[in-house]
Amino acid sequence: MQGISVPYNIIVLIKQILDIDQMKTDPSTGEPIVQGVPFRIENLSKNAIEAAVRIKEKFGGKVTGIIFGSEQSTAAVKEAYAMGVDDGFVIKGYAGKNPSVTARVLSEKIKSLPYDMVILGNQSADTYTGLLPGKLSAILGVPLLGNAISIEPGANEVKVTRVMEEQNAVLSSRLPALISVAQEINEPRLPPVLQIIKAGKKQITVEQTSVAVTSSVKILSNKAPRSDRRREVFEEVDKGIPTVVKVIKEAMR
Repeated sequence: MQGISVPYNIIVLIKQILDIDQMKTDPSTGEPIVQGVPFRIENLSKNAIEAAVRIKEKFGGKVTGIIFGSEQSTAAVKEAYAMGVDDGFVIKGYAGKNPSVTARVLSEKIKSLPYDMVILGNQSADTYTGLLPGKLSAILGVPLLGNAISIEPGANEVKVTRVMEEQNAVLSSRLPALISVAQEINEPRLPPVLQIIKAGKKQITVEQTSVAVTSSVKILSNKAPRSDRRREVFEEVDKGIPTVVKVIKEAMR
C-alpha cells in the first residue's frame, strides 16, 4: 500500500451525548438528573473524526459527518467542522437509544452519499452496547473492520490494526468498508480559535428521517444501583489487612 495517493470519500458517524461527567443522581429516587446538563461529542466519536481527517489530510478527499440527533446537535457538527470535517448532516426524528433503529436511519443516509470508508467509534459512553457497527455493516453489505488502532488505506483496499486482549491483529478489506475505532487510535486535536470561528459560519443540513422509528425495546429502569460503601482509613497497613480480607470473604459468599 506504500506510495499510493488516492482521494477518499469518508463518512464519519458522530454521537452526541449528555456530559455524563457532569451528571448527578437524585439520592431519593436514584434517577439521573439531566436538567441543565450540557451535551458533548462522545469521546470515541472524536477519535473517529480525527482518524477520518488525518486520512483526508494525507491522501485528499472529503469527510462528511452525520449525527442522528436533534436541532441541539448542530453545535456538535460545528465542533466537527472545526476539527476538519467538510460537510455535516443532522438526522432527527428519534430520541431513543435502540441501535437497530439507529442503524436503519443512518444506513439510509449513508446509501445516499458516495463513500469509500465509514468510520465510527466502536461503542459509546451512554450505552456501551457496541452493536451499531455490526448492524450497519449488515445493512450496508460492506465489511466491518472493528476495534481499529490504526488505518492504512490503499487504492482499492484498507488495512487496519485491531486491538485484542492477548495480541493485536492486522486485517485488510476491499473498499468500501466500515471501520470502528478504539480510543488508542489517536489523540483528537484541539482546533485553533480561527478554525472554530470559521466553522460557526458553515452550513449544516438538518433532515427529518424518512425511516419508521418505532421500537419494541422498553427501558425498565435507568436508576443508579444502590451503593452502601463504607470508608475506613488505616494509618498502618497491617492493621487494615484483616478488615479487607473479611470484606472480600463476605462478597464471595
